[in-house]
Amino acid sequence: MRKKIVLVAMTAMLAFSMIGCGSSGSSSSSGDGNAPKAEGEAETGKDTESKEVANKDKPLVWFNRQPSNSSTGELDKAALTFNDATYYVGFDANQGAELQGTMVKDYIEKNIDKIDRNGDGIIGYVLAIGDIGHNDSIARTRGVRKALGTGVEKDGDINSDPIGTNTDGASKTVQDGSIEVGGKKYVVRELASQEMKNSAGATWDAATAGNAIGTWSSSFGNQIDIVASNNDGMGMSMFNAWSKDNKVPTFGYDANSDAVAAIAEGYGGTISQHADVQAYLTLRVLRNALDDVDIDTGIGTADEAGNVLSDDVYVYREDERSYYALNVAVTADNYKDFTDSTKVYEPVSKQLDESSHATKKVWLDIYNAADNFLSSTYQPLLQNYDDLLNLDVEYIGGDGQTESNITNRLGNPSQYDAFAINMVKTDNATSYTSILSQ
Repeated sequence: MRKKIVLVAMTAMLAFSMIGCGSSGSSSSSGDGNAPKAEGEAETGKDTESKEVANKDKPLVWFNRQPSNSSTGELDKAALTFNDATYYVGFDANQGAELQGTMVKDYIEKNIDKIDRNGDGIIGYVLAIGDIGHNDSIARTRGVRKALGTGVEKDGDINSDPIGTNTDGASKTVQDGSIEVGGKKYVVRELASQEMKNSAGATWDAATAGNAIGTWSSSFGNQIDIVASNNDGMGMSMFNAWSKDNKVPTFGYDANSDAVAAIAEGYGGTISQHADVQAYLTLRVLRNALDDVDIDTGIGTADEAGNVLSDDVYVYREDERSYYALNVAVTADNYKDFTDSTKVYEPVSKQLDESSHATKKVWLDIYNAADNFLSSTYQPLLQNYDDLLNLDVEYIGGDGQTESNITNRLGNPSQYDAFAINMVKTDNATSYTSILSQ
């Protein structure tokens, strides 16, 4: 990992040399990555002559939190088309949500003879919701409810609101589902669910989830047969606090290393959102825009080093300017294949030639430095890829609560060639684009 410290003397020398060349800003070139290449144009880029680029025209990738309305889920097209070199990188939330719900349902059916712990004929589950205004959290809640038959329609889709407690099955937000195995029918009931938001306002909060399972287990513990969570951070907190000792299968999302290892100890399963592919795409899209080559280079089309992704690990939706990694269920049957969550994806692990891909500087933030998935899986992957792609990345860790905690550290965007942004809230894209537009 390159050192991020630059001596004052070197900075002064660089400034002097840039003045001599008639350049006072970034040297990136950020043309439209989707524009067709001229005949005979090399895949490794065009003219490398330095030129000043306005911050508003520099490559920008939103990642992990797609710019969107947190109430309706409608995409923020203004943010996604901020300039010709703006994209989003994430994963297919709906596909992953369906996988998680199906994984839970399959587990119940395969273990029906022992899953109903108190023998009341009701398969009860509790659900940890990450952020009621986050598209991914909404999708995962809907995915579990859809698969288990507990979802109730609201405004044309499954209601994703938390229910509080519902031990008597009287809630109007959810309904009782049913599963029939071996000629016997069981009721499936969501006993409780809540948004895991701490007193400071941080969502997806693992400590809050650990406290919640303590409260739920004290009130109706023998009715809880399944624990489901919108992510592994919250899932593992509940698993370690209660469900492991009580042998209650717990299902999460993200395939964090600790969760994958815990499958051997009774953690029911998790979903890999192919973080290795996401992290690569986050930086690869920037690299291509900086090189002014076709945006598909090293993604769907092999680059000169041989890096390329197959179409079974990602999709690109042009109308959304978004790359989505596909998801894989991780269970007792295959978890040993996922034990190292920070290993780069082999098909895109080859070093780019720096003579053709000059080092560029990138400003990148993680919305919450304490988030288990982003800090323990995603950022280490980014740090593995940045060297391979010749990108000098400055990593900024936020507090998970306020956008200003991050934007206050983007005080001089002119010193960067590109930006990768992970917002606290999906609605807040203008907090960043307003800075870049100045």
